[in-house]
Amino acid sequence: MLGNGPVLGISFVISIVSIFAVLAFASRFKLYDTIDERKIHEGNIPRLGGIGFVFAIVAGVALLYLSGSSTVSITPRIWCMVAGGVLIFVMGVWDDIHPWRARRKLLVQVAAALLTLVGGFTFHKVSFSSLNINWNLGLLRYPVTFIWIIGVTNAVNLIDGLDGLAGGIAVFVSLTYALFFYRYGNDPAMMLCLLVAVSVAGFLVFNLPLPRARIFMGDGGSQFLGYMLACLPLITDWSGLATISVPYAAAVLLIPIFDTFAALWRRKREGRGFFDPDQFHLHHKLILIGFSKRATLVVVMAFQFLISTFIALAGWTGGLISAVLVIAVYLMGILFFTVIHIRKEDALVEKNGNN
Repeated sequence: MLGNGPVLGISFVISIVSIFAVLAFASRFKLYDTIDERKIHEGNIPRLGGIGFVFAIVAGVALLYLSGSSTVSITPRIWCMVAGGVLIFVMGVWDDIHPWRARRKLLVQVAAALLTLVGGFTFHKVSFSSLNINWNLGLLRYPVTFIWIIGVTNAVNLIDGLDGLAGGIAVFVSLTYALFFYRYGNDPAMMLCLLVAVSVAGFLVFNLPLPRARIFMGDGGSQFLGYMLACLPLITDWSGLATISVPYAAAVLLIPIFDTFAALWRRKREGRGFFDPDQFHLHHKLILIGFSKRATLVVVMAFQFLISTFIALAGWTGGLISAVLVIAVYLMGILFFTVIHIRKEDALVEKNGNN
């Protein structure tokens, strides 16, 4: 019988070994990321790194399920969630090799979200006990959860544009979730969060800019990560209810969510389609106003660390302090994105003036 610790170690090793294999495969068949006006990397870099941590996560779930651990019992319905993730991943890998239209990808995301709902993973209420807010969603839990899964899946995919960015955010978010589950005694959910964290950490060994990334996760990896980070808060406790409520889950994912809202607002304002790509996501803006790529990563990771710390403390303290911490995170997010937007506009004016 495997213990929980060895499973995490095995998943980390599987992630690293798998990425070594992907690097060799991609080099053999010249499967490199395309370079265009939106990309900020140089050279031939494979974009199939998501295979490594997806394989590691699925293998880890299987080991936990088969180990018969007395402390972590993975229920059969978890495979609905895993199946949805694998479906999205396969679509994303295919898109990495032969690009799909956005609407086709959305149909696959819809199918994966429906699989999750069939497995019984939904938000049941919007609660903020610190402010005596407790709204039972009833049948609304299905559309709310559906929109949440689709939204977060795409938000993480959109933020994946800089070495180490999406992976770093994913590690912080999954560890923050793990602290919530530990606090409330939900050991299976905590182990799944740790499994995601260590598997992505294995990928970051190759993706961090030290001195530069050797592989990207690709759309397959980023969409799978977004899907998993959307689903983890939905894992229920012994009472059958989700452990992490919507305000806390959304706060932890504030950076990709706010970046996506900014992109939707920007494209609507400019009269472009919601699926049209551009060069003004958060990392693009920071580079435009003068930060290097590494400095941009440090700034965003520092902000994510601050968010995760505040929300973890909010989950452990409760009462008025918890409410203040959560509200502070949302206010910090609004201030951060507003300042970056203003600085970006000033940089564009200066750049156009010099031209």
